[in-house]
Amino acid sequence: MLKKLPIGINTLSSIRDNDMVYVDKTPLIWQMVQQTARFFLSRPRRFGKSLLVDTLKELFEGNRALFEALYIYDKWDWSKTYPVIKIDFASGTLQSRKQLDERIEIILTENQQRLGIESCNERADIPGKFTDLILKAREKYGQKVVVLVDEYDKPILDNIDYPERAAEVREGLKNIYSVLKGQDAHLQFVFMTGVTKFSKVSLFSGLNQLKDITLDENYATICGYTQTDLETSFAEHLKGVDWAQLKTWYNGYQFLGEAVYNPYDILLFISGNRRYRNYWFETGNPSFLIKLFQQKAYFLPDLEQLEVSEEILDSFDVEAIDPVTLLFQAGYLTIEKAYAGFSGQFMFLLKVPNREVRQALNSHLINGYTQTMASEKLKIQHQVFDSLKQGDLPQLKTVLQRLFASIPWRNFTHNDLPNSEGYYASVLYAFFASLNAVITPEDTTNQGQVDMTVELGNFIYVMEIKLDKSPDYQEQNPNPALQQIQDKDYAQKYRQQGKTVFEVGLIFNQQQRNLVQLDWRQLIESR
Repeated sequence: MLKKLPIGINTLSSIRDNDMVYVDKTPLIWQMVQQTARFFLSRPRRFGKSLLVDTLKELFEGNRALFEALYIYDKWDWSKTYPVIKIDFASGTLQSRKQLDERIEIILTENQQRLGIESCNERADIPGKFTDLILKAREKYGQKVVVLVDEYDKPILDNIDYPERAAEVREGLKNIYSVLKGQDAHLQFVFMTGVTKFSKVSLFSGLNQLKDITLDENYATICGYTQTDLETSFAEHLKGVDWAQLKTWYNGYQFLGEAVYNPYDILLFISGNRRYRNYWFETGNPSFLIKLFQQKAYFLPDLEQLEVSEEILDSFDVEAIDPVTLLFQAGYLTIEKAYAGFSGQFMFLLKVPNREVRQALNSHLINGYTQTMASEKLKIQHQVFDSLKQGDLPQLKTVLQRLFASIPWRNFTHNDLPNSEGYYASVLYAFFASLNAVITPEDTTNQGQVDMTVELGNFIYVMEIKLDKSPDYQEQNPNPALQQIQDKDYAQKYRQQGKTVFEVGLIFNQQQRNLVQLDWRQLIESR
């Protein structure tokens, strides 16, 4: 009989007591708990962070039976138990500093009651009450205190659309996080999780002893499922699965170690009769991220082969959010490789982790950059796909003109986004990427670089895009965009690949806000 799946279960006791599938992460937990330390871990949402926090809680509280047959069972000193203070912001939405303060008061009271500690000083402020709780727990149990914080940043992210409110909430969170520094002598172990990493200066007020294991290869797989996990713990559930297809759809998250799957995807894939869908992506709302891209007029093709420094991925603040940082920390981008850049600076090459994220993210970007109706967008996506898959350039021209004609330009009256060549390239990129086409933006040759190369099925399209600003566009012969491709021989490197190659010149007109000319030349017939 197949073991039950722990869908939506974040407590170790529920999983173990009900004989659900459990992937043993205690080898990595054992690495952490052997030292008196303070750890920070950032992972995307629904990646198993809450279950990890609960497992640590059960371990330090000495609930031995839950760990029977797990790696850590015969290594942990079960004769010792520790008072555990758990601070959890995962549930609910806090929309003001007042609501945050009220929630913190409730959390401290719940911990006080669970630990059987007499009432803390009712007249003290939040830092005072938290300090009192730590000191009384230490005194009662005769052991240093363990502090576990789950989703430490969620109150800020709940208000990220409103920078002033987010900043006020951030100041409120300082009231509890700053206590950890002052009470360090009384703490055995501190573990904090979140989606984002705010700078220590802005949030942690000198809590410099936090060891960030987000990009530590020793803990790369502490959340998420590895390939081995799927082939062992889920062997019966995934018997006969197409492993290559499963990897393409859901694998690919890398934190300087072995790639992992998002657990939520795998659990819902199995329970959903193995249908390939956007399970994880649909649980989030990237609307703020899309707005940020619009505001900054971000050139979407830059999302391919994105090179960044460690500083860009490290942290952000509500006053200055880099969209690339947010994309990475939210799980829409991941690390492809790390290397030493100029002056020895640590650099990362980023990528979209898998097909699920690629299709869904670009579908949302289409919404933000075109604001077309969902039904119209889907129709155009199908038509663009058919045109590219069949090498039908006349149809592609018609479909693209229909696409730009359908954009409600009145929505951009206070936005300069459409007034650049980069906007039209971004819209095309988002559509092509949502179809899982292979895209190389600013494709470099020894003669320069072409705007975009798109590969789908048996066809390769080498595309150059130009924006004409004349008030009354007259078709040009020859097409200057196509002429540039031919003069620079941008398509040369694709001539011997056995696929049909098209050189495609696209001209958009700023006044008409549409594609006004598309010409092409076919180079190679399919074999």
